Amino acid sequence: MNILQRQIPESRVIDLFAGSGALGLEALSRGALSADFVEKDGRTFRALQKNVEILGAGQAATLHRTDALAFAGGLASRAYDIAFADPPYAGAAAALLASRWLLAPFASILTIEHSPATEMPGNPDTRRYGSTAITIYRCED
Repeated sequence: MNILQRQIPESRVIDLFAGSGALGLEALSRGALSADFVEKDGRTFRALQKNVEILGAGQAATLHRTDALAFAGGLASRAYDIAFADPPYAGAAAALLASRWLLAPFASILTIEHSPATEMPGNPDTRRYGSTAITIYRCED
């Protein structure tokens, strides 16, 4: 989050594979105008709803209970300023999401948390922190 600190104020963000909503809620606390949260799992979605309510983020938050890859596949070009994604480390969701973004960037900046063993497409900026890697994609212009 600190890497993007200057881009967050007044941005429109999306938190894909939102889980508890930590990334999107943190962005709101740092001045993002709005955050959309996308989470498929029912129990996790209910926890996300509760977190948004507890933190009083309801006016700036929109929650979507659906598959994050499918949701991202339907987004218009640059629908968001910043997209955060924390897909399950097992499976290919991180690389699939990155491939989708490379074809049609739905955000000016995309950050994906993933396993360091996951090979990400393109020529991204990837930073490794122990058992986690964070890959950042940015639109060129």
